Amino acid sequence: MKKLHFFVVILFSSLIGFGQNEESLWVINPLLEKLNSEQINAGKLQQIVVAFKLGEKGEDCKVMGLEKTKGKWKLAIAPVKASIGRNGFAQENEKTEGDGKTPKGLYALGQLYSYDATINTKLPFQQVDSLDKWIDDSSSNYYNKYVRGETLAKSFEHLKLNSIDYKYCMVIEYNTHPVVKGKGSAIFFHVANEKYSPTAGCVAIAENDMLQFLRWFKPRKKKGMLISGIVEVWE
Repeated sequence: MKKLHFFVVILFSSLIGFGQNEESLWVINPLLEKLNSEQINAGKLQQIVVAFKLGEKGEDCKVMGLEKTKGKWKLAIAPVKASIGRNGFAQENEKTEGDGKTPKGLYALGQLYSYDATINTKLPFQQVDSLDKWIDDSSSNYYNKYVRGETLAKSFEHLKLNSIDYKYCMVIEYNTHPVVKGKGSAIFFHVANEKYSPTAGCVAIAENDMLQFLRWFKPRKKKGMLISGIVEVWE
């Protein structure tokens, strides 16, 4: 597949009704402080989507958007409910295929796929149908890659499902450059179902929340996704 190189930035807006609650006190402010003091190396990124958990329970997860404005990181999209891998987070370099964990780290957000022909976003995207697949067979030469049409891979994920999950689906560029067989595949930022069921390793948020991110994203600015548990981020 020809790789599309594009970047996005989240626009800053006032957060009506979002006060100094537990999330802002124990998550947002310490993270902004670390980013602004460069304790976390964000390179030339202008926006970051952050996935985190508030406590030990894997289901108590959130996703928020941060933007760099005039050299300072600020909150752009307040935390929204999310689901992650059914077995929680995998430490960096410890994820393996099928472990049910979401890989921790800072990764680029890549290609956007959708069931729809039109989306209220300025991002380039690809509409998918039953021929579009993502290979999760670790023995395949196309492991952790997109393919369209027939494949000899023993296992793969369809990018158009009978569920809402991949209606809007962005690739989290984990294990993509280079691809290491067996280290995990098909890690996406996608739509959660009504129950926010745990994923196989992806990060998922409600459709309306995903649409908010897609509306706010703009091309030609660098973007990334910081994925971590609260203890590891700000201890």
